[in-house]
Amino acid sequence: MTPGARVAAAIAVLDRWAAGTEGLDRVLAAWGRENRYAGSGDRRAVADLVYDAVRRLRSALWAGGRSDLARGAPAGLAAGPGTPDPSDRPGRPALIGSLRLDGEDPAALFTGAGHAPPPLAAGEAGGAPLDDAPQAVRLDLPDWLLAAELLGEVPEGALDRLRRRAPVFLRANRLKTDPEGAIAALAEDGILAVPGPLSPTCLAVTEGARRVARSGAFRDGLVEVQDAASQAVADLCAARPGERVLDLCAGAGGKSLALAAAMAGRGRLRAHDVSATRLAQLGPRALRAGASVEVVGSEALADFTGGCDLVLVDAPCSGSGAWARNPDAKWRLTRAALERLRAAQGALIARGAELLAPGGRLVYATCSMMPAENDRTVAAALAGLPGFTLESRRAWTPLDGGDGFFAAVLRAG
Repeated sequence: MTPGARVAAAIAVLDRWAAGTEGLDRVLAAWGRENRYAGSGDRRAVADLVYDAVRRLRSALWAGGRSDLARGAPAGLAAGPGTPDPSDRPGRPALIGSLRLDGEDPAALFTGAGHAPPPLAAGEAGGAPLDDAPQAVRLDLPDWLLAAELLGEVPEGALDRLRRRAPVFLRANRLKTDPEGAIAALAEDGILAVPGPLSPTCLAVTEGARRVARSGAFRDGLVEVQDAASQAVADLCAARPGERVLDLCAGAGGKSLALAAAMAGRGRLRAHDVSATRLAQLGPRALRAGASVEVVGSEALADFTGGCDLVLVDAPCSGSGAWARNPDAKWRLTRAALERLRAAQGALIARGAELLAPGGRLVYATCSMMPAENDRTVAAALAGLPGFTLESRRAWTPLDGGDGFFAAVLRAG
C-alpha cells in the first residue's frame, strides 16, 4: 500500500468505528480480515494512523478544519451510533488534523492518485490554531469529565501525555533471569532496552519494540510486556514466598505472573476473573514464564474465605490512566457507566475482604486517575469494613514514567 492508500484506509476505519459500538481493536481486526492484500507493515501503519487520531480526536478535528465536530463528536460517540450524514464523518478531518499536529503536510498524501484520498478542498486548507480551542478540545477529553472535575488535581502535563503514544515497557522475569540478563537476551534479537522507571524489574524498550513478541527472550519467558506502573503495583503487594495469594480480578494474568515471580515458586497463588476468555490467556503465559498459578472459577472462591494472606483487587475501572493505550475508551465512557464501575469496585473490595485471613492485606488497584474511583472508593469501603485500616496508598500519573495508576493497601484487623 502507498502512504496515501494507508491514510484512506485509516479514514475508513475511523468512520466505521465512529458510526458503531465496537471497540477500535475489533474494527481494525475486521478491516484486516476484509483486506487480505494488506501486509503486516501496512496493518501496523494503518493502526498507528488510527490510534494517533483517536488519542487526540478533538484536537485533530479542530486542526483539520472541523471545529464544529471537535466540539460535538465525542458526545455523539459516547451515545452510540450516530453519524448518518457523510459530512459529519470524522475520519477525513481527523486524519488531516492528526497529520498537521505531527508537523506533516496532509496535501502530500491527499492527492487523489491511485487509492489516496481526494485532494484537500478549500475549507480544509488549514485549521484554526489549537491555542484558540476550548480546554477540553486541547486536552482531548469529554466536556463532562472536566465540568465535573472528576480528574481532580491531575496536572495538565499528565493529561497531555495521554494524547501521545505510550512507551513500551517489559518486566524482567526473576524466575528465569535478572534485568541485566534480560537486556542481553533482547539485544541478541536487535532489541535495545534500558532499566525503566518505577520498578527494579522494569525495562524500557528504546529500539525494536515491534519485534519483542517474536524474540527469543519473550519466547523463553525471560520478559513479559507490562507497564511500569503496573509493575509498581505488583511490587507494592509485597507478595512473599510461602504466602497464600489470590489475584481476584486477574484478567489475562500480567500481575499474577509478577506476583508469582515475587513468591519465587513457593506458596500458593490463585487467579480468578469473571471473563473466562481473558483468564484463558494465563495458562500459556504461566507455562512460558515458569510460574505456578492455579486458575479458579467463581464457585471455588467461597472455599478461600478467611484463608488468604494477600488479595489483589485490580478492579475494573474507567482506564483513564491508560487512555494512551486504549484511547477509544475515553470517548465511550459515560456518567452512568462510571457509576456502575464505582459500584462494582466497592463490591469487589468487600468480597476480597471476606477472603482475607486475620492480619492479611488487601491491595486495591485501578488504572485510573479519578479520585472517585480511588481514594473515595477506598474511604467508602473502609466505612463498611470494621477492623480494617488503610496502611498505605500510592498514585502514579504518566509524568512518573508509566500509565496512571492507583493502589491502596488495606490491613485486616
